Amino acid sequence: MTDKSANSSPVGRRTVLLATGATAATLAVGVAASTDAPTSQADNTAPVAAAAVCTLTKEMTEGPYYLDGQYVRADISEGKSGIPLKLTLTVVDDDTCAPLNKALVEIWHCDALGEYSGFVGNNGHNEPDNGTFLRGGVLTDASGVAKITTIYPGWYRGRCLHIHIKVHTNVTLTSDGSFTGGQELHTGQLFFDETITAKVARLSQYAVNTVPRTALAQDSIYDGGGARSGLLTLTALGSTTSAGYAGALTLGVEQG
Repeated sequence: MTDKSANSSPVGRRTVLLATGATAATLAVGVAASTDAPTSQADNTAPVAAAAVCTLTKEMTEGPYYLDGQYVRADISEGKSGIPLKLTLTVVDDDTCAPLNKALVEIWHCDALGEYSGFVGNNGHNEPDNGTFLRGGVLTDASGVAKITTIYPGWYRGRCLHIHIKVHTNVTLTSDGSFTGGQELHTGQLFFDETITAKVARLSQYAVNTVPRTALAQDSIYDGGGARSGLLTLTALGSTTSAGYAGALTLGVEQG
């Protein structure tokens, strides 16, 4: 099964990604209120944002594999096979470029075999399915930063490698480690540089996935817009591909 066609109507909420390469200005932010929920650990320096430059971008389809009520947690890997991916996602208000504190950044994606938890078998592979692997999210800190540890995703028929993402505000944390309620501000997808993905696809953990891989340029959802369309900035975590990557993106959302 593939995601909905790129020709489908967008979700309808406006989102922006801060333009890169512009003159930077440091944002002043307050101190975060304490919380028992997983949040990213950051220093006291606010993120650097492009000076009053915010670029509108379209949201992208949720796709068919979303499951409600996933865990609030900083590590969603659950020991799945694959190389490390450490995401740093910064959420800001599109009008003021101010960081959003305590926004829940939720992600979900397939494993190295192209299978989603809760839907194992749709990409032709058999493996245990607990309905939770590679799903979850964290609350942003006072700097608007959410840090999530996962694995570099695999692929399934008809789509390039990608990660789904939602941003919620005013959620209620539940006793079982999940969340409920709140307002959904953004639904989108994160994408990966094709040169790096080609190297990852040759690693043993990913090469066992025999489903043909769709390249970034041939994807039906990604529109070639770079960071404005969810393309991550990737940085190697070591000297080899198997050491994994850090992925970063600044995402602006419209509140209200």
